[in-house]
Amino acid sequence: MESILAKAIQAVQQAEISYCKFLSANDTKSTKAHQAGYLVSKSSWQMFLTKEPLKGENIKVALTIKWQEDFETESTFTYYGAAKNEFRLTNFGRNFPFREEENTGDLFVLCKIDNNYFKAYILSHDEEIDDFFAAVNISSIETNKIIPKQEQRAGNKMLDCFLDYVKSLKVDFPPTYDLAFNARLCFNAAFSITAKHITSNPDKEILNWLDAEFQLFRTIENDRYSTRIKTPFASVEELVETANTILNRRKSRAGKSLEHHLSEVFKTFGIAYETQAVTEDNKKPDFLFPNKKSYQNMYFDDKKLILLASKTTCKDRWRQILNEADRIKTKHLFTLQQGISKNQLEEMYKYDVCLVVPKPYLTSFPKDFQDKILSLDTFVKHVQNVQQP
Repeated sequence: MESILAKAIQAVQQAEISYCKFLSANDTKSTKAHQAGYLVSKSSWQMFLTKEPLKGENIKVALTIKWQEDFETESTFTYYGAAKNEFRLTNFGRNFPFREEENTGDLFVLCKIDNNYFKAYILSHDEEIDDFFAAVNISSIETNKIIPKQEQRAGNKMLDCFLDYVKSLKVDFPPTYDLAFNARLCFNAAFSITAKHITSNPDKEILNWLDAEFQLFRTIENDRYSTRIKTPFASVEELVETANTILNRRKSRAGKSLEHHLSEVFKTFGIAYETQAVTEDNKKPDFLFPNKKSYQNMYFDDKKLILLASKTTCKDRWRQILNEADRIKTKHLFTLQQGISKNQLEEMYKYDVCLVVPKPYLTSFPKDFQDKILSLDTFVKHVQNVQQP
């Protein structure tokens, strides 16, 4: 039987226009707020309307949504322009299964098929979300917006830098470190980003770097495969092999990308750290502060040891970090996940896992936990404070 993931990918590829977002606590029953349905980005208006609505007017559009290729709802797209200036999808009917607290952090995919007929999919697991991003060629920071058609979207100056880099490559695809480094180089040069910008707002700049790297990766893909995809494949096996090579490269790049950009932030702040340092049972935490030597020194104060794992999504994967360093009670986890249910957050904190997310993502989590979740800036300052002599 074809999976929901496969059906979602196929729907996006065939749809007139598509959209995706992580479900926030306000979209589900994680909060006590009496909000109806799913909040939708204002940039998605063209999925439902023929012209951009004006602030001050209220608009309702009836539409049919088929969920998970299983059941349909007669729903409503509403623009609340008179008071809230927000878009919502409402009227999902009684016993609708995807507004439960456990759906917080799930990926919602909406595809316009024809006129007022849509297909929607809910992806819950980290692996299938990663596979979806790889298949439609977006990154986890490109959610809550229209899924772009495959096109070059970089600014001219940055694009020129990308193209110069592609021409200089002696290999088909560079190592992930080189890709991340050159993406930052091009972005920082194009927008005059200095160390001061990074230290004043690391949350903003790491998201910018991740986006720039993804655009650079697309540029290389388009250059390397533009001729190949115009040439007929000799067999189905060759087609599948090529497709798998592309998808696997996209997925493997994403995780390492996050580590590389975090490293640059820590270097800019002058923080002592070590990556992939071996602890007990040959475990290798993504980041160990200050270093392996201090960790192995039993006289070094445990309270000055800090662990940070990095995972693009973490609904399923957060447990992987629990035994990465026995001396460190609280494990920090940096993620690009937007929203997690109260139950999962309670379990995380029960096991002393402290989330770190880009500051703009904080509001996607239940309000009861927002003051417990650190931004990247707050985490860095915590490490700096601990490392003071």
